[in-house]
Amino acid sequence: MAYIYKGVNGKKLTEFIALLDGVQAEVDARAFEIAVRAEEALKQHRAEGIAQIDIAKGDIDAYVVLEDANGSNSNSNANSAMSIEYGRNGYKVEVVDDTGKVVNTYEVGPMEGLHILEDASHLPRKHGTPVKVPKTVKVRKRGGGRG
Repeated sequence: MAYIYKGVNGKKLTEFIALLDGVQAEVDARAFEIAVRAEEALKQHRAEGIAQIDIAKGDIDAYVVLEDANGSNSNSNANSAMSIEYGRNGYKVEVVDDTGKVVNTYEVGPMEGLHILEDASHLPRKHGTPVKVPKTVKVRKRGGGRG
């Protein structure tokens, strides 16, 4: 006679299996392998050394994360990682002084996505539209740089 168990020690059977030491070791090993491939691919494209690959561990799963919170976007809760992964459209930048007067303008061209995480995970690439950036972005003039 066969028995079907609904759970073990108060947990669903799937959760119980997922939490087994051998399964967790494999999840961690796979995440590490993906992170190594992603870091290698990112190094080939890194311009300023700000973007990085990290591994985040959940209760059951492990996540390989592309992070790029840098000085220019950290105050706005923006993260350029999505643009790195999927690309972005081009846009115009208006540099404004403290009074709001435009003192300089320049164009930022579109960027093809690098698909770092998709390729490192051996997942098929998504061929959708790139990340939408507003057509005109205003930035406050600071010392140095293009402003």
